[in-house]
Amino acid sequence: MRSDAGRLNDILEAIAKIEERIPKDEETFERDEMLQVWVIHHLQVIGEAARWISDTLRSRRPDVPWAKIIALRNILVHEYFGLNMPQVWTMVQKDLPTLKAQIQSMQESLRPGSAEE
Repeated sequence: MRSDAGRLNDILEAIAKIEERIPKDEETFERDEMLQVWVIHHLQVIGEAARWISDTLRSRRPDVPWAKIIALRNILVHEYFGLNMPQVWTMVQKDLPTLKAQIQSMQESLRPGSAEE
């Protein structure tokens, strides 16, 4: 079974994958179906990794919207044809930077010698 640290790393890697390809403007995103699929796939990875993070670690960080992240993964997988790409764009622009900072902070706290060790 993968560790919490491994799952946090999965989330950060998926965010990095999105960041490396996301264009500067929404119009470009809206026109590029392959890019949309790329982003959706990596958002699914984020949700799947979040789902398997231990309850203990999740309870230490109630500021992270765990339930919403996991629910988003379910929507992306099961309601693919009903997805709203402008909402996906907004989420990538507004929510991912915050999530990235939160996950990086959690990852730091799991390192040997950290205050929460």
